[in-house]
Amino acid sequence: MRRGSGIRLGSIVAVAVIAAVILTQMPINLGLDLQGGVHVVMEAQPDEGERLTEDVMNRALAVIDRRVNGLGVAEPIVQRQGSRRIIVELPGISDQQQAIDVIGKTAQLEIKDPTGKTVLTGADLKDAVLSRDQLGRPSVAIEFSDAGAKKFAALTTTFQGQQIPHVLDGEVLVNPQVREPILGGKGQITGQFSVEEAKNLAVLLKAGSLPVPMEVMEIRNVGPTLGRESVDRSVKAGVLGMILVALYMLFYYKLPGLIANIALVVYVGIVLAAMAALKATLTLPGIAGFILTVGMAVDANVIIFERIKEELSNGKRLRAAIDAGFGRAFTAILDANVTTLITALVLFYYGTSSIRGFAVTLTLGILASMFTAIVVTRVLLTVIVDANPEKFGKYFGVRGLAK
Repeated sequence: MRRGSGIRLGSIVAVAVIAAVILTQMPINLGLDLQGGVHVVMEAQPDEGERLTEDVMNRALAVIDRRVNGLGVAEPIVQRQGSRRIIVELPGISDQQQAIDVIGKTAQLEIKDPTGKTVLTGADLKDAVLSRDQLGRPSVAIEFSDAGAKKFAALTTTFQGQQIPHVLDGEVLVNPQVREPILGGKGQITGQFSVEEAKNLAVLLKAGSLPVPMEVMEIRNVGPTLGRESVDRSVKAGVLGMILVALYMLFYYKLPGLIANIALVVYVGIVLAAMAALKATLTLPGIAGFILTVGMAVDANVIIFERIKEELSNGKRLRAAIDAGFGRAFTAILDANVTTLITALVLFYYGTSSIRGFAVTLTLGILASMFTAIVVTRVLLTVIVDANPEKFGKYFGVRGLAK
C-alpha cells in the first residue's frame, strides 16, 4: 500500500469513528409526527372597538415564535390560520398547561412605584434569563435597556426603603423592598419559583408581550402512533431497498460493488451523525429525503464504475483508467447534485417545518453522497489496486492489465 493511500484510508476510518461517537452521544431529534406533542389553536381577541390589523397579527405571530424558540423545542410549527388564528405545534411537549402558560399569556410586565403608577414596562427590558438568587433558588435575572436603566435607577433612588410591585398581566408577581438604589440597569425577580416556572417567566419576558390577547380555542395532545406506523413502513422499505441495491452491486460489479456498499455504510453514518450534531429534526418527509439520497449515492458509484470500464476498453492501464474515470464522472455527478442541492435550498427557504426537514435531510445526503462516492470509493479502490492490480482488473471485465 502506498503511503498516500494509507493516510487517506486512515482519514476515512477517523471520519467513521467520529460519526459513530456522535451517534452514541447525541440522539437525533424527532418531529411532531414521530414523537407526538401538543397542538394548539389560538384566536386573537381584540378589545371592543379595536381593529385587528394584519400588522397586529404578524407581531403576535413573531412574539409566539420567539417564545416557542425560547423553550428549546425542536422543529416547532408556528403559522397563521385565516385572519385571526395562529396554530402552534410543539414536538416533545406533553404538558398542555405549560404550553398555554408560555405561548398564550399576554405577558405585559409593569413595574410600579408605591403609589401604583407604572414606571417601567416590558418594553424597557433588554434581556431576561434563568438565574439563581443568593440562596440558590431559581429566579429571573433581568437587564434593562439604556432608557429603562435610567428609569429603574430613578425609581429605586426615589423610593429607597419602599416596595415596588412587579405586575404581570394585572397580577402582582413580586413586591420587593428597595434596599439601595440600583444603578447598573440589572435586577433580579425572585420568589417561590420552580426551575420550570422561572424558565418560562424568562421566556415570556424576553419574547415580549402579545400585542393582542389570544384565547386558546383548541388544545390537544398529538400521539405519534400514525407516525410510528409510517416510520416502521418507511424503515422496512428503506432497509429492503438498500439490501436489494447492495445485492445488485455485488452481483454486477463484484469487488467494486462491495467497495460501493462499504462507502454506502459510511454515507449512512455521516448523514445520521451530521443530523445529530446539527440538532436537525427528523420527520417523515426527512426519512423520505434520506432514502432518496441513498439512491443518489449508489447512482454516483455506478457512473464512476462505468466510466472506468470505458477508459479500460480504450486501452488505458488500470490506475490511469481509475483516475480518468473519476475525472470524467465528477462533472456528471457534480451537475446532478448541484441542481438537486439548489432545489433543496429553495424548499428550505420557502417551505414550512416538515418541508424544511425534508430539505435539510436532502442537503446533508447530497453532500455526504458526493464525499463518499468521490473520496471514500476512490481511496478504497486505490488501496486495493495498489495491493493487486492484476487480480483487480478482471472485475471491470479486463484481464492481464499492468498497473
